Amino acid sequence: MSKETNAERFKRVAEKRVQNILKALGSLSQLANKRVYEWNKDQLKKIWNAIDNEIEKCKKSFDDPDSKVFKL
Repeated sequence: MSKETNAERFKRVAEKRVQNILKALGSLSQLANKRVYEWNKDQLKKIWNAIDNEIEKCKKSFDDPDSKVFKL
């Protein structure tokens, strides 16, 4: 039995995690149905800001992966 490489592990885990994110976004988009849900622009702004901020943090973590590692 061969050991999984870091690249193989990254691909396996990334595919699952991205699929989970896409599924969650699909679920979120169902909230757009005004016949079932009531929302206002301020609520949407908070939602999109939270999502945008988290995406930016995620992108930055790939630019500098060592930034989250604690060092003395």
